[in-house]
Amino acid sequence: MNELNKLPESIRRFTEGRAFDTNDLGKSGSPVRIYDDFVLKVEQERPKFAKMVEVMQWLDGKLSVPKVLATEVKDGYRYLLMSKVRGRMALDEYYLNRPEELVTLLAEALKMLWSVDISDCPKTFDLDGELEEARYRVEHNLVDIDDAEPETYGEGGFKNPEELLQWLYDHKPEPDPVFAHGDFCLPNVFFEDGKVSGFIDLGDAGIADRWYDIALGYRSLKHNVDGHYGKVYEGIDPDELFTKLGLIPDWEKIRYYILLDELF
Repeated sequence: MNELNKLPESIRRFTEGRAFDTNDLGKSGSPVRIYDDFVLKVEQERPKFAKMVEVMQWLDGKLSVPKVLATEVKDGYRYLLMSKVRGRMALDEYYLNRPEELVTLLAEALKMLWSVDISDCPKTFDLDGELEEARYRVEHNLVDIDDAEPETYGEGGFKNPEELLQWLYDHKPEPDPVFAHGDFCLPNVFFEDGKVSGFIDLGDAGIADRWYDIALGYRSLKHNVDGHYGKVYEGIDPDELFTKLGLIPDWEKIRYYILLDELF
């Protein structure tokens, strides 16, 4: 990525001469530079990325998220330098081999998110906007049906992404608004010393339905232990997440938000 070779001065003064690793674990397609004590992310400037920076700055002192050290837009790209979150990802082998601790901490992480006062949160999840973006993706054949859950398409499921999109329009749920991560999956939650140590990848964070995070978290937990990624971990029951949260699962909402994510 050429943009990483022409850093703005506000970024370069932190990073010049410092060793780093490159990580592209996420789905954004943008490589991330990992330094000893901070992280550099570069993406094409767009409203969503700018809003993420605003939410991160708003969260400072409210929740353990990366602190914005420097950010600048140059030649159509936003450069974001942020502090590192301590600890290990929730998908670390240490936690996948300790089911009770893993599920307990995931529930604690959700409760931490929900405890944030949303009265002046600068971003709200726009379901209508998401559906319009999904429509664009469907109309331009950008949906990867091979990456979908086995039951989404085919016998007993939807004929195609067009039919799924129409179902999503017809079954929009009534939200239970809380502060939500927006991509609550195991790689984005960190633990340390038996506690939740932080959250990363906050591009979709803001006010959203409580069940949006639960749905994606439930699916992520299930896939990380059931062999979806190649290895089965014994002793982890994803349904225990609801017990730890003290909630009766709303399967209709869980299904809705997982199906919505199928179009992205």
